[in-house]
Amino acid sequence: MLRYLITLQAPDRKGLVEQIAHAVSRHGGNWLDSELRHIDGIFAAIILLEIPSMRMDELIEALECIDNLSLTYAKTSVAQKPIKRLTYSLVAYDRPGLVLDISNRITALGINIEQFSSQFETAGHTGIALFRATIGLGLTDLAQEDQLVQSLYSLGDDLVLDKLSR
Repeated sequence: MLRYLITLQAPDRKGLVEQIAHAVSRHGGNWLDSELRHIDGIFAAIILLEIPSMRMDELIEALECIDNLSLTYAKTSVAQKPIKRLTYSLVAYDRPGLVLDISNRITALGINIEQFSSQFETAGHTGIALFRATIGLGLTDLAQEDQLVQSLYSLGDDLVLDKLSR
């Protein structure tokens, strides 16, 4: 059994996840991990599968038969595990380049961004445009946690950072 990361994109419609799951199951695949989202009418998915290597080509052909579905895939390998995982919630006034600023600060400390989910919203009481993100991080050194918090807070007085996990 080999592991593959598959990314899928299609106009969203009812039954799409069921079609994908059926194809994976029919070809002997095991659905290990996934993120599925509906964004502006588009279904987007990232799925980690374990599947017999001789069945992968058949699975790709089956997925390509699903109407308007585009996909990419790559064989994966097990990565080195971080010594600590943390999840943060971040809120700041929305502005161009904010994701770049956040990712630059995190990468400069040698921290891996393992998960990043963001939303744009308007504050109900003021109408101010807000950026919200949930960020999952893999640390390789315990000292990185304090450095990270200081670095992110230096982005501006409008930034609110909450630790969600330890």
